This record gives sequence, C-alpha cells and structure tokens, in this order.
Amino acid sequence: MTITQPPRDTASRIRDVLARLDEEQDVWVSTADTAGAPYLVPLSFLWDGTHLWLCTRIGNPTGRNLSDGGRARLALGHTRDVVVLDGEVETYGPKEVPTEVADGFHAKTGWDPRGSGPAYHWFRVRPTAVEAWCEEPELVGRHIMRDGAWVEAP
Repeated sequence: MTITQPPRDTASRIRDVLARLDEEQDVWVSTADTAGAPYLVPLSFLWDGTHLWLCTRIGNPTGRNLSDGGRARLALGHTRDVVVLDGEVETYGPKEVPTEVADGFHAKTGWDPRGSGPAYHWFRVRPTAVEAWCEEPELVGRHIMRDGAWVEAP
C-alpha cells in the first residue's frame, strides 16, 4: 500500500462527511439488544442536514434495538475511507414521520416505506460523535464531532 495524499485538515474532513451524507444512499447500522448482543445491517438513509433518517420494521432486531436502546453506531465507506457516527435515536411510527422526510427518503432511495405496511417505523438519528479518516495517516485528528458539535465549523 502506498499512501500519496497528505492528511486532510478537520474542515476538509467535515466538508467531505457532509457531502457523503448528502450523496450516499446506504449506511451500516450497528445496534445491540438489552443483553448486549450486537447486530449489524445496511439500511438506506436520508440526511436532512441535522439528522439521519432510517426506516425498517419495528419487529426485527434492528428496529427493536433502535427503539429500545435509543442509540446506534453508523458507518459509511470502506476500510480506507471511513466515517463512523454515534448517535441518539428517536422512533417515529408510520403516521408520525414528517411528510417532507418520507418524501425525501423516497426521492433519494427510490423506496417509499409508507406503502410497505404499518410494521415499518422511522428512526431519527442525531449524531453525537463523528470520526473520519482515510488510512493510517489520518488516524490523528479523526474525531471531527464531539458531544453533538463539530470540532470546527463546517
């Protein structure tokens, strides 16, 4: 492996993360049940500029864990360009999701969960911590959000 790019500064990392949140469709969602058993799945998402919105069945492990635990770890990218977000989760029933969120999710992903039945619930994730790095040289400085605030203004 040859690393040819210098490490990005914090402001560049924040800009890159925000662009990815706007552009990418899927995110890895990691949760745990009340006994601590982990569960990892990919889900489509919508970024509204402040929160990530996910949708899945409330009765599956991810839905239960998001609803019961109130937090999640999300990851974008592959192992050489990583974004890891920790966040607090709020659950919305199928009739509680804001119309603009459901419409935006449909426009971005091509799937409208509103037509998939009442088992599908919405989960709003507010990022509280974000790490971003491209390979080993960027491990230093990877914490770009702490306690829900960007380390530097984007």
